[in-house]
Amino acid sequence: MNLKQLSTLLGLSQTTVSRALNGYPEVSEATRQRVMQVADQHNYRPNTRAKALATGRAMAIGHVIPLSTQHEMMNPIFGDFIAGAGESYSTAGYDMVLSLVADEDQSRAYHDMAAKRNVDGIVLHAPKMQDARITLLQQIGLPFAVHGRATDIAGPYSWLDVNNTSAFQRATDFLLDLGHRRICLVNGQESMDFAFRRRRGYEAALQARDIAPDPALLFAGEMTEVYGYDTVRRTQLLEQPPTAYLVSSIIAAFGVRRAIEEAGLTMGRDISVITHDDDLSYLRNGADVPVFTATRSSVRHAGSRLAKLLISQIENPGAPPLTELLEAELTVGRSTGPAPNRI
Repeated sequence: MNLKQLSTLLGLSQTTVSRALNGYPEVSEATRQRVMQVADQHNYRPNTRAKALATGRAMAIGHVIPLSTQHEMMNPIFGDFIAGAGESYSTAGYDMVLSLVADEDQSRAYHDMAAKRNVDGIVLHAPKMQDARITLLQQIGLPFAVHGRATDIAGPYSWLDVNNTSAFQRATDFLLDLGHRRICLVNGQESMDFAFRRRRGYEAALQARDIAPDPALLFAGEMTEVYGYDTVRRTQLLEQPPTAYLVSSIIAAFGVRRAIEEAGLTMGRDISVITHDDDLSYLRNGADVPVFTATRSSVRHAGSRLAKLLISQIENPGAPPLTELLEAELTVGRSTGPAPNRI
């Protein structure tokens, strides 16, 4: 169905229907609702090119993806985030523009997008502690929103983040309540803001119980299965090995489990494990009962929410930056139990 056919069906002019679909204020709410309902019933979707001409916008959102082998975007979690964002873009009539560039070309990529005017806004991924990209985008003037936060950037900007500090403080408290005192942190790269916040939550929980963090139990790295495996193999050789592991990714947690089982130990009885679970659509944490006790927050939901937040910024120019903080839930699985008595 095209716009002319939809207009005939409604008994309205094409101009009125177009304005109703595009949110123009001169159309009454009753008319807008009627148009939206009939359009939905007949699976009508506005022509993106026509909508761009009507609104003066490109009707597209940009994502600049660095190609660095150590970059967080190489993590498959990115796919679920993009799927969630894409759902929101499609509903609002926006396209997605992905630009894969070398790390040193990111600044040029953002400037090119602004100069070509082929996007209306930009999503910034995987912020670091001191992330110059935020300052750059503020200077360029394109609307943008950050998936995460940058601790060392003081000025206001739009972002959506998980409360990583609270999540890992709660997870550490859970292990402490089970009697664990030797808890190993298997963190992400701590130049990344989320990993810095997770370590802060872990350390706060220990210090509240008068337990000094042990440098021998603090690890940071690319969150691969092998990284989790190697960390357990290394730390179980210590004179006082950890009885629990707090892991920043379910992918690394699979490596932790593999190393525990190869050592002839039982996860949840001999060694406890808590991981962060991004609720990946293709990598579920068990079925009825979770395999891992986990701090759980859907990255797909985060993608959908951040896309809506950015679209709101685009369609309301001059409005103050928007922020949203998501809380992770702690789900108890089979990977945790009381600390074993070790002599």
